Amino acid sequence: MNQSYRGGVTVIGVGVAMHPEPHRVQCFHLDPGVRGRAGSVRLTMTERRLTPRGRERRRQIMDFATAQFAERGYDPTSVADIVDGLGVGKGVFYWYFPGKEDLLVDILVEAQEDLAREQERAMAGEVDPVARIELAIRATVSWQAQNRPLAAIRHFAAGEARFAAALRRNHEMAVANWVALVKAGIADGSVRADQPVMLANAIIGVTSNFDRVFIKHGTRPDAVADVAVRFCLGGLVTDPDRARSRVRSG
Repeated sequence: MNQSYRGGVTVIGVGVAMHPEPHRVQCFHLDPGVRGRAGSVRLTMTERRLTPRGRERRRQIMDFATAQFAERGYDPTSVADIVDGLGVGKGVFYWYFPGKEDLLVDILVEAQEDLAREQERAMAGEVDPVARIELAIRATVSWQAQNRPLAAIRHFAAGEARFAAALRRNHEMAVANWVALVKAGIADGSVRADQPVMLANAIIGVTSNFDRVFIKHGTRPDAVADVAVRFCLGGLVTDPDRARSRVRSG
């Protein structure tokens, strides 16, 4: 694959989609025979041993498909379009993914894992709970700006019941991560003692909306992050002076 696809769509295979052993990969797939709450389709997980070349090929398929889904739309893009664009046969595609829906599920799941890793990298070495929240917000905005094709894919998936399980899993993971940060602030008295889950959802709501409205229309990511930090910290911290930025942006 042309390396520009990898550089243009930064979606790194990480976290729950990757087996702890580097030579294995775990993939989430749609299981139409297993229904969850409200008739939603549950995710099932399969494991396959992959060589380094196999992992690279799988990544190429996901990156190319991400670009195509974002540019052309999910439904108009066929498996044939993906394999033809990569110059491989359909057998290669189906070795890694049972179908196109399963491919999109893996893209969604691994994207959320990648965002979580970016947040962790940004917070590394910082112990102050409020500063960690700020760094995580800034990392979120930066990641969103660098991965614009994924915004279009998430928007499409949000309107499709077949992808509800993947999106719900992603949201639950995001909430859990923010709840942990908020609870740390509550424990040391720097964040007001309110319901952590509600505060976590508020942060997610702000950063998600800013992504859709401002970054999409060309506002500088650092400017968006500054506003998001001021707004979120203003509603979280017990000391108003701490609502100001604790770290240097950019």
